[in-house]
Amino acid sequence: GNVRNQLFDVNRTLENVSTLYSANGKLKTITNLYPYELLIEGDKTQINRLFTNLLQNAVQSVPETRDAVIEITSKLTANKAVVLIKDNGSGIPAEMHNKIFTPNFTTKTSGTGLGLAMCKGIVEKMNGRIWFETQENQWTVFFVELPVVEV
Repeated sequence: GNVRNQLFDVNRTLENVSTLYSANGKLKTITNLYPYELLIEGDKTQINRLFTNLLQNAVQSVPETRDAVIEITSKLTANKAVVLIKDNGSGIPAEMHNKIFTPNFTTKTSGTGLGLAMCKGIVEKMNGRIWFETQENQWTVFFVELPVVEV
């Protein structure tokens, strides 16, 4: 389809997405956003989908026995908006690290596994990058780096 690119503030998007989860009592979201606008150009719907997906994955990675704490951080590094989504979940086992962004891969017993492959596609279409760091049984952080538009 025809993608309409818009100029928008990543921070607003993150705030909107995180409020979807704030009603959940078992979940705590901590937002630590860059104090100024981080303007990026892209398809707002896709970016919403990207962060909703990452947040959903973060929440689902936390074992039932634990209350989920999700930290959402945004910062500016060398003309790039960098967003970190950190969970206190089970982590990603080493043998899965290189499969995590491939289509149809999922760590969950159910689910399509399209999530992260789709996220990667959205980010790369915007000339950005996505990667993660993880500590098994403790946490995972997904990083999304997107070019910032100078106004």
